Amino acid sequence: MFPALSTPYQCIWLGGLLVLWAGLLFGGFVAGELNADRRGRSPRWTRMASSVVLVVAGWSWWLVSRGTTTSIFALLIAAGMTLGLLGDLFLGGLLPVAQPTLWGMGAFGLGHVAYIAGGIVYGNSHGLAAFGPRFGAWAAWLALGLVGWAFVVFRGGKPTFLHWIALPYALLLASTAGIASGLALQDIALWTMAAGAALFLLSDLVIAARLFNPQGTFGSQKHFYLIDNAIWLTYGPAQMLIVYSVAGALRMTQ
Repeated sequence: MFPALSTPYQCIWLGGLLVLWAGLLFGGFVAGELNADRRGRSPRWTRMASSVVLVVAGWSWWLVSRGTTTSIFALLIAAGMTLGLLGDLFLGGLLPVAQPTLWGMGAFGLGHVAYIAGGIVYGNSHGLAAFGPRFGAWAAWLALGLVGWAFVVFRGGKPTFLHWIALPYALLLASTAGIASGLALQDIALWTMAAGAALFLLSDLVIAARLFNPQGTFGSQKHFYLIDNAIWLTYGPAQMLIVYSVAGALRMTQ
């Protein structure tokens, strides 16, 4: 399953974590019961547990990458996923804070700083051009992030402090997609990171639509049917693709 791994035990472990993650996230959706407001059917514990599994996978990839040029990249990806889990706990109401949305955005934002740093380190250590594809893709995704923020967050209603905070956050997520896409244009091994970052931004725009413009984005409704699952079934695979992008990066170092 993962040709870059040096032993079958590593392959079984990381493959098993992937299967467990999928079982928790997608199995929770299939087996769960539709909640009263019809926003989702996955139990909260299966969603949170799926993120915990990805944290374990992230640090496992770092362990197997030690001694290679991919080690720092894997370390930063693992750190980013750990911060993502912290963001899940904040937004899930499992940590007692006064402003869970702001705390969650902060945790996810720091996680994306780690992802971006990992992408830059990978590109530099593998001699990939910083300008041209990497800069062009970053600029293009920044423009998409700005358009998404303006359409989903800014339009309709009087902007608040949280609306303006969402702008740099959206541009940060777009920057992750841009850096990853620029790297993938030069090194196909990073395509999973690029796809994951793009899915993450899409998922976040759905969250923003529900949070900032509940009466205008989905017609007259505050949300659409199974919106919570739409968020998690894009967000979860996004994080998985980013975490498991270390597999491709490791393969290219051999």
